[in-house]
Amino acid sequence: MTRLAGTALRVTIFVGESDLWHHKPVYAEIVHRARAAGLGGASVFRGIEGYGASSLIHTHRLLSLSEDLPVAVVIVDAGAKIRAFLPQLDELVEEGLVILDDCEVIRYVGRDRTAGAGETGVTGETAE
Repeated sequence: MTRLAGTALRVTIFVGESDLWHHKPVYAEIVHRARAAGLGGASVFRGIEGYGASSLIHTHRLLSLSEDLPVAVVIVDAGAKIRAFLPQLDELVEEGLVILDDCEVIRYVGRDRTAGAGETGVTGETAE
C-alpha cells in the first residue's frame, strides 16, 4: 500500500474531454501513466462549463454544440515523484494547462488488498 503524509505536491492538468493521444482520451492516458509511474493516485473531474486559452466557451447545456467539455486530472504525491512525471505531461498535453501546488496530506488511506475476496482489475482496489 502506498503511504503518503505531510508535505506533497499536487499537479492539476486541464485538458478537453475530446483531446486524444493515439486514439485514446488524453485524460485516460495520464491516469494510466501515473499509475505505471507509481504515483499515489489520480482522479479525473469532468467540468460542466469552462474556457481556456482559446476563449471558446464549452458547456454541457442542450442547446450548445460543444462535445469537448473541460476535464481536470488531479494527482498528489511527493514533490520529487511529481516532478519526475512532468516530462510525460509535456509529451501528452498539446493544448491545456498544467499547474503545480504545494499541499499538505492530512489523510491518505487505501483499502487493504489482502482483506477482500476479489480484485476489480480496473483500479486494483478490493471489490466490496
